[in-house]
Amino acid sequence: MKGLILSGGKGTRLRPLTFTQAKQLVPVANKPVLFYGIEALRDAAIEEIGIVVGDTKEEIKAAVGTGRRWGVKISYIEQEAPLGLAHAVRISEHFLKDEPFVMYLGDNILKSGIKSLVEEFKEKKPNSLILLTEVPNAQMFGVAELKDGKVVRLVEKPKQPKSNLALVGVYMFDYHIFEAVKAIKPSWRNELEITDAIQYLVDKGYEVHPHIVTGWWKDTGKIEDILEANRLILESIEGKMEGKVDEDSKINGQVVVEKGVVIKNSIIRGPAIIGKKCKIIDSYIGPFTSIQRECKIIKTELEHSIILERSEILEVGSRIDDSLVGREVKIFKCPPRPSVYRFMVGDKSEIGIK
Repeated sequence: MKGLILSGGKGTRLRPLTFTQAKQLVPVANKPVLFYGIEALRDAAIEEIGIVVGDTKEEIKAAVGTGRRWGVKISYIEQEAPLGLAHAVRISEHFLKDEPFVMYLGDNILKSGIKSLVEEFKEKKPNSLILLTEVPNAQMFGVAELKDGKVVRLVEKPKQPKSNLALVGVYMFDYHIFEAVKAIKPSWRNELEITDAIQYLVDKGYEVHPHIVTGWWKDTGKIEDILEANRLILESIEGKMEGKVDEDSKINGQVVVEKGVVIKNSIIRGPAIIGKKCKIIDSYIGPFTSIQRECKIIKTELEHSIILERSEILEVGSRIDDSLVGREVKIFKCPPRPSVYRFMVGDKSEIGIK
């Protein structure tokens, strides 16, 4: 069985961060989101993985490489434009051939993994196994309708959903999916929708099994979802102390302090991760915070946030919360200025100033 990870797309919901970085490489608990997908496939005994890449292909290739570090073989499949999930399957036929495969969206994290689901797929041998979960905002997802436990209809982002069962970003198919993706037409979004391809399988009498996911799943396409995934993963970490903490500092809870870190006169309240060679001075780092390597935090309060590598936050004065800060960013407090007005005023205007 092979794996197919989709890592194209432009990440518009995470701009401006994704103007300079692939959305699948944004870190959660100091690890790129994409790596969680690779690990999930590896843990399910899948050794050959194809990654569909787009505009950010060089950055993804540089981060992932050959797959050797995970003990898998990685191949790259170029998609000329983000033309839909079914289009990604269609262009991957030469890699997948006639083998069954798992399709995993590269910006998704599934806490419970997929090992048991792959085993279920291998044992029962349906033509497709789709993962579903209950959501409060079904109109934002592909939605499945079930009748007597069987899939009867799938709709992509319906305005009036008939159920609250959203498609999780993990799918399993046999070779019949290629018949489906070649038969469907582009949607109103001008994309080949995977929901239409699965609906084709249903309509043609192929076996499509639903599986309701009970553990947490996150599509990390928005900042609030990235921060929530960061929180959920940090809840399960074990503390580790490899840096230097002076006697005026306090570490409470599960905190990972990596090599080369210097902490002075600060409070770190876990769960939290402080990456390699960071400096934390006269500061408070609160729960659910991930700070990547070589950052500098001085006289600042920070919690429930993600700070990317080589950024500096200096003497801000107020607490920073629920934030995602990019790479090599500098945030600092400017000295106060005298009050100054500047105007460009048209004819016959009136301006009142207190």
